[in-house]
Amino acid sequence: MKDQRSVAQQQVENDIANKRYNPMNDVLFKFIFGKDERKNITIDLLNAILNRTGKQAIRDIQFKNSEIVPYYEDDKLTRLDIFCITEDKTKIDVEVQLINKKNMERRSLFYWSQMYLMGLHKGEKYNVLNPAITINIMGHEIFPNEPLHSMYSIYNIETGRRLNEDLELHFLEVPKFQKKPIGEMTRMERWLAYFSNKLNTEEMEELAMSDATIKKAVNDTDIFMMDFEERLKYINRQMAIMDYNTDMSVSREEGICEVAMNMLKAKEPIEKIIKYTGLSEEKIQELSTKL
Repeated sequence: MKDQRSVAQQQVENDIANKRYNPMNDVLFKFIFGKDERKNITIDLLNAILNRTGKQAIRDIQFKNSEIVPYYEDDKLTRLDIFCITEDKTKIDVEVQLINKKNMERRSLFYWSQMYLMGLHKGEKYNVLNPAITINIMGHEIFPNEPLHSMYSIYNIETGRRLNEDLELHFLEVPKFQKKPIGEMTRMERWLAYFSNKLNTEEMEELAMSDATIKKAVNDTDIFMMDFEERLKYINRQMAIMDYNTDMSVSREEGICEVAMNMLKAKEPIEKIIKYTGLSEEKIQELSTKL
């Protein structure tokens, strides 16, 4: 395990040396998108995702404490990645999620509900509530048959009429992003290209040259990496993500092998075991020798 962690750390440090950063690492993400001195970067990202232009565009935001104190002592504490309020009092939560814990739909609703109710005091009328938007930027897929960017709200099932605009849940499944010529990308696609880690060094340079805001995000990442403490937190977070994904991969493989062993004990045909587990015939024959 120690050797594996040393290899993982060397890999992360090599990536940093070659400027192959992971902008979805939450330590780096909060540095770039959660600071007053760089709020213009955040505003550009929000307008791109929400497709706000012209008079509808967000022009200013105020970052707020991302830790939402529960109403009751035993309630669950909510800690958002980035929480801000626009000039028209719309509340926006931006979450980055690299680890698939298979709870994003409910988790997103929970975060939204906590944010939506924030500021409503006892005895006040409900018309003081302001719209709330949760944006999830994800390093994994959760909706296999949906487009890269999905927006959910409350609609009448029969007529399609939207109840109101107070609830918006956005899911951006970054792995679904497909590369294309940078000159043909929309504003949101340029940001997705930035997050995707699918561009080589030359393509990233072209992307930065094509978009002044993304160029600033890239340049400020270099500043981040020159801070020893920030860099160390980034490395530790990257290694934690790698460890988790490795553990999950091993657990999944062990679970599949256990299913195959049970099917072998039940004397199921090898063709059926291959179909249901995805294991190779050689692997199944190897497992059969352990019975």
